[in-house]
Amino acid sequence: MHITNVFWYAVAICMAIVIWGFVAPDNLNSITSQATALISNDFGWFYTLVIIALISFCIYMMFSKYGNVKLGKDNDEPDFSLMAWFAMLFSAGMGIGLMFFTTAETISHAFIQSPNGEPGSEQAVLDSLQYAFLHWGFHGWGLYAVVAMIFAYFKFRVGAPGLVSATLEPLLGQKLMRGTLGQIIDTLAVFATVVGVASTLGFGSAQINSGLTFLFDAPNTFWFQMIILGIATVTFIASAWSGLGNGIKHLSTINLWLAGILLVLLFVVGPTVYIMNISVTSFGNYISHFVQMSFDLKPVNVTQRGFVNDWTLFYWAWWISWAPFVGMFIARVSKGRTIRQFIIGVLVAPTLVTFIFFGVFGGSALNVQMNGIAKLSELATETVTFGMYTHYPMTAVLSLLTVVVIAIFFITSADSATFVLGMFTTGGQLNPSNVVKIAWGLLLSGMAAIVLYSGGIQGFQNMLIIAALPFSLILIMMVIAFYRTIRENEGRRLRTTSMERREKK
Repeated sequence: MHITNVFWYAVAICMAIVIWGFVAPDNLNSITSQATALISNDFGWFYTLVIIALISFCIYMMFSKYGNVKLGKDNDEPDFSLMAWFAMLFSAGMGIGLMFFTTAETISHAFIQSPNGEPGSEQAVLDSLQYAFLHWGFHGWGLYAVVAMIFAYFKFRVGAPGLVSATLEPLLGQKLMRGTLGQIIDTLAVFATVVGVASTLGFGSAQINSGLTFLFDAPNTFWFQMIILGIATVTFIASAWSGLGNGIKHLSTINLWLAGILLVLLFVVGPTVYIMNISVTSFGNYISHFVQMSFDLKPVNVTQRGFVNDWTLFYWAWWISWAPFVGMFIARVSKGRTIRQFIIGVLVAPTLVTFIFFGVFGGSALNVQMNGIAKLSELATETVTFGMYTHYPMTAVLSLLTVVVIAIFFITSADSATFVLGMFTTGGQLNPSNVVKIAWGLLLSGMAAIVLYSGGIQGFQNMLIIAALPFSLILIMMVIAFYRTIRENEGRRLRTTSMERREKK
């Protein structure tokens, strides 16, 4: 077991923030909210350009001469089947968000805060899924694909440690990246991962509690959420202990099948024709307005600019801050795949699956409120999905299956995070020790408990957005270092191969 200084630095910073959130949650929320507002107003254009540049680079790599380059040695084969690989990367990249944002965000865009029209108007309803597609589609998954591709290339092709700092050595030099500056960069990646996952675990506990309250009239209290968090902690630590090939792979595959069954059930018992109509229309609008929406910062209308700050820029920062965790995990399970196959699997496939889920769940929710059956927009975010189910057949079955899917997504996100945190804090080891994974599992749960106790979820999310600003600069440098390295390495390999062929002739 080799624990680096990054582990202790990250633990110290995280504990300091936990104490801040516990002692003065209002102060934490206030200060971080001010910083977040400043970043959104002054650097929104920068986040936008970074996201667009990264997805453009992703598409370029897919069609470039490097598309057939393996993320590994030339004779390496994938460690996991196509289905298991997709299940793990999708679970890590999407997680719990699939179960509540598909309904809650769609309803919010249509009836609470709309990008272009008055909330509740026809324009707002038509825009709702279109902008949900923007926030959860090609932009975010393109970012994950680029970061994961860089990690995988350096780890499996070049043989570098599984660290953010290791990918920057070709640009900034080995001396800097293996010194204090490299440790600061790796600590930032660990910090962003811990805060993001802890916030998600806290919110996931609240959503599972909401589902159990709806189904079985369970108490909706802090202590009951602690019981849920405790059970989940034991489960995801056990999964992380068993390793990638056992717990994480099997849970992710099972959950993808269960989520698919839930999707089909709702599609059948829900407003099937309306789902198809709104989904096809929204996808068409998304494609036809893709470039315009990508660059649109609403600089004139103050209300519309508020939507961009609260939603679009929030998501861009969220995706950026989660990139080290999700990118490293996807890289870890992608050894042996070519760059072209990898990008199709990480960019195209998850985006299309996400759109299908948003179409079915979001369309079903819109149908309820559009027809005046219920005002889902008045419900808390974590209860919108369960509130929607009450107006369709098989309510109990849908609700129970949703709780199970949320719980497994909860576990797969957490065990993936403990695995990656173990890598980041042991010098990039592919299989970090169980002691380190357990330590991170307990720390994540401890932070989630503090988040629930203090009501500090917003403050922790703001921390994540703030961390995204410096990390976006790191992402740019990672891309430059990667392209320089792959151009030199693969160019040399192609020249060598060409010379060998000429000699044989």
